[in-house]
Amino acid sequence: MYKEYFSFTGPPFSIAPDPRYLYMSGQHREALAHLLYGVESDGGFVLLTGDVGTGKTTVCRCLLENLPAHCDVAFIFNPKLNVQELLATICEEFGIKVHGDNPSNKIYVLHINTFLLEGHAKGRKAVLIIDEAQNLAVDVLEQLRLLTNLETSERKLLQIILLGQPELQELLARKDLRQLAQRIVARYHLHPLSKSETYAYVNHRLSVAGSGRQLFPPATLRRIYRLSQGVPRVINLLCDRALLGAYVQGKDKVDSTTLEKAAREVFGDTAARAGHFRRTGFVLAGLAALFCAALAIAFYQRGSPTGVVKEMPAQTPATASAPAVVAPPTFDVLVWPEADAQSGSESVALIVLFHLWGLNYQASGGALCEQAGGQGLHCLSASGGLYDLRRLNLPAVLKFHDERGRTFYAAMTSLDDRGAMLAMGDGSILQVSLAALARFWDGEYTLLWRAPPGYNGSLQEGAAGEPVLWLRKQLSQALGERATDTSPRYGLELARQVRKFQVAEGLLPDGVAGPMTLIRLTARSDGDAPRLIR
Repeated sequence: MYKEYFSFTGPPFSIAPDPRYLYMSGQHREALAHLLYGVESDGGFVLLTGDVGTGKTTVCRCLLENLPAHCDVAFIFNPKLNVQELLATICEEFGIKVHGDNPSNKIYVLHINTFLLEGHAKGRKAVLIIDEAQNLAVDVLEQLRLLTNLETSERKLLQIILLGQPELQELLARKDLRQLAQRIVARYHLHPLSKSETYAYVNHRLSVAGSGRQLFPPATLRRIYRLSQGVPRVINLLCDRALLGAYVQGKDKVDSTTLEKAAREVFGDTAARAGHFRRTGFVLAGLAALFCAALAIAFYQRGSPTGVVKEMPAQTPATASAPAVVAPPTFDVLVWPEADAQSGSESVALIVLFHLWGLNYQASGGALCEQAGGQGLHCLSASGGLYDLRRLNLPAVLKFHDERGRTFYAAMTSLDDRGAMLAMGDGSILQVSLAALARFWDGEYTLLWRAPPGYNGSLQEGAAGEPVLWLRKQLSQALGERATDTSPRYGLELARQVRKFQVAEGLLPDGVAGPMTLIRLTARSDGDAPRLIR
């Protein structure tokens, strides 16, 4: 209806899938990489989870477009099936002909096995994708596990990809499904878009639709993010309704009044909506002081012949002759030590993270960011991939799932092209391959960073004071430009420099110096900060 009014070539915020409007954020690309890694592995299960509307179907569509030509794909959209219906559907999707009026489960499995063996002989690979997998019954999941038993002496013959909501993780954590959980070769959890990604998402879809105007001013975009909390499907609904409202009112852009009216039409009770999307704080599990002491001792000891490496003290005189350090073996599997409580692993990892900055973390000493702030640092919890961590170049606490589906945390202390060093809860330092990270890390990380003097929030136009002077100096050095404006106020010239720096660093060029931008700048001047890549 508003297509002609805004001179669009198509509906920019339709919830119907259209590959022209595809927007892949960093975490969506990382999720796709996990799925492709899983497909190329030797068989088993690949898990992709995320809340409703976060883009699981988008990633899956990209997967289908990027699958190798030798892959045969079966896609099940409705998983509310019993075992026999599941087997029959698999046969139908793979084009397997099964004769007889009422074939038994055994007959279906026999035909599937024959199909897989014949495909293997021809150099082909079978991939089964199941959407909304959180609705699968336990006996159906067990049958799927049994199908992955079909194998040759070289590899398993069937790769199964499960797409589902977060409840799928809870389902697979059941004790009676532990054998299936052990066969998950790659997993990833999609989170909603960040604030900057939300802005980029909206502008991307408008651009594809042929709009060269700023139909959503910055204040409106910020409100869209707060209302949608970065869920793409909700963003589409909000923006579509808001553009319709602007059209009806004869406005050339979406103002705050129009957006609020659109939000009431989309959500109904806005108070209930705000409560639904309220994010809970980062709550830390308690841990006894004994863990702190044990970790500190282990962290400064030399290695052992078992492949566990203990790091030396960081402060070593340059003239001292250090003994040769043997490179540790690289592990492809992450398993939390059975002797240690996994529930406390997050606190142990945070102790290590704070220690790398020369600070102390108390498991019972209050919230993470409060403890960091009390010692002169800021904290950042986000979701992304190794690309993001390499660019930030700061040690971080990562959230993992082991082969039994259990959650634990470890501090990543270094990263290179071969693998990463992880500080585990028993004081050991493990070197793991990048493949192991892809299999067990769901993309969540937490890190510490040092903000400029006087900083108390994102720096943008209108800000003033010592942080602005610091920002101006750092940008001039980073860009090799002489500052034409030396006032302590954030003006148009400084915003231009910020955008130029953001473009060079691969960040969203919004002209706002938020945490991601400031971390990149402080990396150039903070010589005392620990580094992930040495």
